[in-house]
Amino acid sequence: MGFSLARWWSIVLKEFLQLKRDRITFAMIIGLPIIQLTLFGYAINTDPKHMPTAVVIGDDSVFSRSFIAGMKNSAYFDVIETLPDEAAARHALARGKVQFVLSIPVDFSRRLLRGEKPSLLVEADATDPTAITTAIAALPGLVAPVAAKDLTGPLAHLNGAPAAFDVQIHRLYNPEGITQYNVVPGLMGVILTITMVMMTGLAITRERERGTMENLLSTPVRPFEVMTGKIVPYVAIGLVQATIIVLASRFVFHVPFAGSLLALYVSALLFIAANLTVGITLSSLAQNQLQAMQLTVFYFLPNVLLSGFMFPFAGMPRWAQYIGNLLPLTYFNRLVRGILLKGNGWSDLWPSVWPLVVFMAIVMTIAVRFYRRTLD
Repeated sequence: MGFSLARWWSIVLKEFLQLKRDRITFAMIIGLPIIQLTLFGYAINTDPKHMPTAVVIGDDSVFSRSFIAGMKNSAYFDVIETLPDEAAARHALARGKVQFVLSIPVDFSRRLLRGEKPSLLVEADATDPTAITTAIAALPGLVAPVAAKDLTGPLAHLNGAPAAFDVQIHRLYNPEGITQYNVVPGLMGVILTITMVMMTGLAITRERERGTMENLLSTPVRPFEVMTGKIVPYVAIGLVQATIIVLASRFVFHVPFAGSLLALYVSALLFIAANLTVGITLSSLAQNQLQAMQLTVFYFLPNVLLSGFMFPFAGMPRWAQYIGNLLPLTYFNRLVRGILLKGNGWSDLWPSVWPLVVFMAIVMTIAVRFYRRTLD
């Protein structure tokens, strides 16, 4: 038989009809490029500005106020609070509430007027070196405008070379700015996200396509029991993966391990469970394995791009940060980097732990509800 254009065209029409009837696939074809381009085109920014900054004011003088105003005018720093002492500053940096802390010594203005060249201290959270590089580079340039503004008249002799004061910068938690210290811990969350969601995302659709779903539905098993029963084996797989990544980060990439191993595994367990509930929910929503894979990709991309793994979280616009704060990978990145690099304890970790618990409970509720619909 030779090639028949009519037969070929009938096959083409059949495929278009199947795509039209497959609403999820059709929505992915049209919606995915539009959503991803709109979302990531505006959200991704490698030059973050307006980063949260705190100040410890030991000397509330005209000079210190001018320098703080210069930081605000640079657009790289948003001064959000005043802290009482250095201990409070370190606590705020450890919990990730602020990216920078400016400390003004108590004798700053007195030493400045004496011509003793005092220093201001800026401490930066360097767990993500990319996020702070440009802002740190802008700090020395703020000295000259402040001196030119305030050192006038009888004080003009202080405004010369060298500068009347300088800015000492301390990069905390990753002083050398080694990229692997930031990327490798984040890879744990990325790898667990894609593997856990993909594995469980195929769980129920696989049963449906193989024809074993009817047998499962005929058993006296409640939906919650089915969901949790399918999740448990993958928890063990996730913990094995986490162990491999931790060993590689410590002995291959030489990432510091300043925190508690127990805290790391508890955080990993919560994160694994949260992703498994997402996968089982997508599996309940999808009609086949192809749809499950498409939904997995749709979920995976925002996690990678909006969680602070690839691009600085502080550099995203406010609306993108709101979306990122709905994703479990955002909190796990803070947890794992805080444990490994900062040595955070339970009190510092709690602000990122409870959102994972709430996320897991909400998504599991959705999964059970949609599973019940499949029983009808």
